[in-house]
Amino acid sequence: MTMEDVAARGLVLLGCGKMGSAMLAGWLEGGLPATSVWVLDPNPSDWLAKTGVHLNEGVPDDPAIALIAVKPQMMGDALPSMQALGNAQTLFVSVAAGTPIAKFEEVLGTQTPIVRAMPNTPAAIGRGISAIVGNSHATQAHMALADALLSAVGQVVHLENEGQIDAVTGVSGSGPAYVFHLIETLAAAGAAQGLPVEMAMQLAKATVAGAGALAEAADEGPSQLRVNVTSPNGTTQAALEVLMDPKGGFPVLLARAVKAATDRSKELARG
Repeated sequence: MTMEDVAARGLVLLGCGKMGSAMLAGWLEGGLPATSVWVLDPNPSDWLAKTGVHLNEGVPDDPAIALIAVKPQMMGDALPSMQALGNAQTLFVSVAAGTPIAKFEEVLGTQTPIVRAMPNTPAAIGRGISAIVGNSHATQAHMALADALLSAVGQVVHLENEGQIDAVTGVSGSGPAYVFHLIETLAAAGAAQGLPVEMAMQLAKATVAGAGALAEAADEGPSQLRVNVTSPNGTTQAALEVLMDPKGGFPVLLARAVKAATDRSKELARG
């Protein structure tokens, strides 16, 4: 199954908030005809209404893909509307946090091909990263198709098993918020040292964005990049002695943060 098959048979998007809209924009820009997309959303945006997709008009009989992008708390009400497409040829792809594959199989049928994905919010600007894992009925072709769909909004990695999705949630799913807080606190620290507030924020945003881009583009790993900018007994070393403190610095703090998010993800999946 290819994107040409998707264009021919149709794609159903259940829920079209920020993540759904980001993906839809990527698909349309990639050449998927708007007439091949059916969107079900109780509160569609003005942008969505102008795209030319089928909006709240039901669904085709045998779509290639049904992508589930509703909020977890809406899943119980929304998912049963897709039951008629289960146990058939339609591939279900879920980007909803906290809903395990077993829950989808319970509602849609155990013969349904299902791929669970964990994207993140930089997908809104095409800079996301998604981790995917399939159930026993998701073939290599299904996984490749899910990969192609999610590649419209960034990078894609394949997990070995669904249990890893909780750790992915802790690292990349929730991770953008950690970086946003780093920007907040870095700017506040700069202001505390005498910089104008707006300038401190501009410096913090550009520094974090630039360092992230350099980390992705450089041949060296982040450890070597750190060494490259750390002169002996210099200013960077003075700061890193605080940040790399094994008792209270980044190593222990981020380990605790990622574990807390991972544990919470497991709790949500258990219901």
